[in-house]
Amino acid sequence: MALRPAPLGAADLVRLGGYGLRSRPLRAVLSALGIAIGIAAMIAVVGISESSRAELDRQLDALGTNMLRVSPGQTMFGEDASLPDEALSMIKRIGPVTSATATGTVSGTPVYRTDRIPAGETSGIALMATQLDLLETVGAELAGGTWLNAATAKYPAVVLGATAAKRLGDVPAVYIDGRRYPVVGVLKNVPLASELDTAVLIGWAAAESYLDFDGHATTVYTRAVEAKVEAVRSVLAATANPQSPDEVDVSNPSDALFAQRAASQTFTALLLGLGAVALLVGGIGVANTMVISVLERRAEIGLRRSLGATRGQIRTQFVAESLLLSLLGGAAGVLGGFAVTLIYASTQSWPMVVPLWAIGGGLAATLLIGAIAGLYPAIRAARLAPTEALAAA
Repeated sequence: MALRPAPLGAADLVRLGGYGLRSRPLRAVLSALGIAIGIAAMIAVVGISESSRAELDRQLDALGTNMLRVSPGQTMFGEDASLPDEALSMIKRIGPVTSATATGTVSGTPVYRTDRIPAGETSGIALMATQLDLLETVGAELAGGTWLNAATAKYPAVVLGATAAKRLGDVPAVYIDGRRYPVVGVLKNVPLASELDTAVLIGWAAAESYLDFDGHATTVYTRAVEAKVEAVRSVLAATANPQSPDEVDVSNPSDALFAQRAASQTFTALLLGLGAVALLVGGIGVANTMVISVLERRAEIGLRRSLGATRGQIRTQFVAESLLLSLLGGAAGVLGGFAVTLIYASTQSWPMVVPLWAIGGGLAATLLIGAIAGLYPAIRAARLAPTEALAAA
């Protein structure tokens, strides 16, 4: 009865693979370094690109990729239309709308820095009535002072836009229709609503009480869930003015939204291309190492075959060695790529992002490439006859 060789267990395979690497440590380190560099490049590209994308998303979100404007258009006779008094409250009822606020131009009411300025010298400054939640909706910030509140919005008090403040100078109050209006705050530049930069803002109730303001909104700023921006835009006109939706102008979604989507697609293509090149280089390095290892270890192969090792065991040994080499290099590459991403993101003041799929995918890819790269050398080693291998040694 012919004896069958004992099967190799997982521990035996790890031990054999480790022996092959320990017998030539310098070559193993250099080969693992090649794998590590390739995987580190992939992880670093993914991490830096994702970190850059996170920073881009943050900047684009600050610019308002989900903001729309609603304003009155013209009637069919070419006259200026107006929004209904209920326009703002009706827009707020739209499900995906997260916030909405309004400003109204107080026409024919110039603003002066003193009561001695000649009439007509307004420096291009507009007077606008505003809702109290304007800052949050348009992403505006104060350069100094305070914003209007429930009390000051009912009384003569104003907030200056950034450009208006420069034109008027550092004044404690402005004059409107001969009345003194204290300046309670100054805004920074508002990238999303540049018309606010040259405006003097007054509370809605105060504009109706002290000035000739008709209470109609001239601009409604609307924030919506980003994924629903286009859908919200399609219903804004009919919601703001159900009787005459054609008399309502609605802005297109922010150009930043399209820039965000284009950047996302570009980054994805970049990751796939560079990642594939890095993995290909690593795979070639493993295959080269294993082929040379087979040529140099023919005596060992012949001896093991003479002692009863089967072709399958020889194949499994070299594949296991290739997998172990790739795994060690891949683990080192993941750590290296993580470190590179962390350092680079820190120097750029970006949020550090390394997706879990990149780490898991990097390790899985190294194992797959290790198996493929070690398959041919393993088959070649298994085909060596004992006498042939010993004679060539």
